[in-house]
Amino acid sequence: MTTIAIVGAGSGLGLAVARRFGREGFSVALISRNQARLDDLAATLEAEGITAAGFTANVRDTDSLRTALETASEQLGLVEVLQYSPLPAKEFMRPVLETVAADLVGPIEFSVYGPVTAARQVLPGMRSLGRGTMVFVNGASAVRPRDRVTGTSIAFAGESAYAELLHEAVAPENVHVAQLIIPRGIGGGEPSHEPTTIADRIWGIHADRGDFRTFVAPLDL
Repeated sequence: MTTIAIVGAGSGLGLAVARRFGREGFSVALISRNQARLDDLAATLEAEGITAAGFTANVRDTDSLRTALETASEQLGLVEVLQYSPLPAKEFMRPVLETVAADLVGPIEFSVYGPVTAARQVLPGMRSLGRGTMVFVNGASAVRPRDRVTGTSIAFAGESAYAELLHEAVAPENVHVAQLIIPRGIGGGEPSHEPTTIADRIWGIHADRGDFRTFVAPLDL
């Protein structure tokens, strides 16, 4: 049995993706900072017949992220699918004229160092399996920077560049790297933005192995 590791797992999109992949026979590694919440999510999934466990990590602490992914692989099985989708902190989102260099440290750790660490940790296992998928989930500022969210705009651009370069580098090894853009956030009454619908899109990214970048919906004009 192989594993999907969901970095930034929560009760919305994370749980929906866990259920979607769990129905396909995947074990589920839930990764976030709060062990009690992870245990609750894992118990919910286990009650539905899905093998799941929670592993604490702070994506800004690369050692803790490496350890969580390593332990998940040892306990649940090699990571075949990585979803990197933690929710950025509000303090990352300042107008450009109010942003100083120090304000970019957190976003870069969160959206560049974290993704690179996670990808490097799971790639050897995917190579061993002969297959794998990495999905990096971002908001619209990853492709259209916005003044009011300067930190995430800059950091998401770095994450996008890394993910696209990785996509090109590992495609010959049957490892598919993709980016999913969710304009306007998750939920909000739009059917295309509901967690279960997005979870189906992420399953499709894994199963169909199409283009690098997928949009949940068109960007705002």
